[in-house]
Amino acid sequence: MAGKSGRSINNVPESPVKKMIFSWEGILVLLFIAVNIFCAMFSEYYNLSSLLRQMPVYLAEVFMMLPMAYILVLGEIDISVGAIVCLSATMSCIVCNTNAPFIVVVITALGVGTICGAVNGFILTKFQELPPMIVTLATQIIFRGISEIVLGSGGSISMNDIEGLMVLGGKVGRIPYVLFLVLILSVIFAIVLGKSTFGRRVYAIGTNRLTAYYSGVHVQKIRFIIYTIMGTVSGLCALFLVSSSYGANTTTGNGFEMDAIAMAVFGGISSTGGKGNIAGGVISAFIIVCLRVGLGQRNVNAQVILLIIGLLLIAAVALPNIIGNVKKAVSMKKN
Repeated sequence: MAGKSGRSINNVPESPVKKMIFSWEGILVLLFIAVNIFCAMFSEYYNLSSLLRQMPVYLAEVFMMLPMAYILVLGEIDISVGAIVCLSATMSCIVCNTNAPFIVVVITALGVGTICGAVNGFILTKFQELPPMIVTLATQIIFRGISEIVLGSGGSISMNDIEGLMVLGGKVGRIPYVLFLVLILSVIFAIVLGKSTFGRRVYAIGTNRLTAYYSGVHVQKIRFIIYTIMGTVSGLCALFLVSSSYGANTTTGNGFEMDAIAMAVFGGISSTGGKGNIAGGVISAFIIVCLRVGLGQRNVNAQVILLIIGLLLIAAVALPNIIGNVKKAVSMKKN
């Protein structure tokens, strides 16, 4: 029995309720509840109000998880996205300081991100023998290197006109705009991957690229589109980052690629391709966001938080196999 993520816990009764609970997404929902209970007990300041207030700082990374899920379903990886965020943020700050209209700043961030994503897609589709990890490692160095050249080694830039960016950091009541946008994009990405012909082709490529090609799927065209969208969303992420920090530096976006991959894999998306869905990735993303807010309120060291997330990721990946083996052992003893 398996959930849509492709992960399953063996020998679970097929009643609808148990099927939902013992699916990977069901386990993540229970873990999400447990994490929030833990954070509330760990930090006296942790509540819905403080969560909504601090959440926007971390939600920008959730954007990255959405297209990263598509790339992982393809059976590939993109480790240049943090550098794309850095370059997009840098260029949008520079344009903003020329007193350009806010819409031009937005177009700059999205445009730079899209171009960077398209560069990745072009190289990977024209030189198909090159592994995505090596290509995106190279472009990561190039994109961040351009930022270093523009800003100077270890440099930074601040925005002079922040009026337009303050709009992005706005709220409806206590709910930040960025949360609405994350949820809307999550629904769109989930529907496209799970319900559309395009999504079925992405799964087909991830399952068996050669078979997909001979079945008439335009493999390289789809790869190019997904890497380009990854770049566009990285530019969007950069916009929301500068809307909260009002500037950028050469370390902007550091580690974002690993966070996006961790969120997606934790959510049940297979790194070998062909399996997974957006729902699991979104739930896992909010688990990590809640952990960071809750632990951060008690001034837990950032490296300790990363360690906890890493251990949680390992445990989550291993859990279905562990439970399956236990159930199998119990079943053998009964027989």
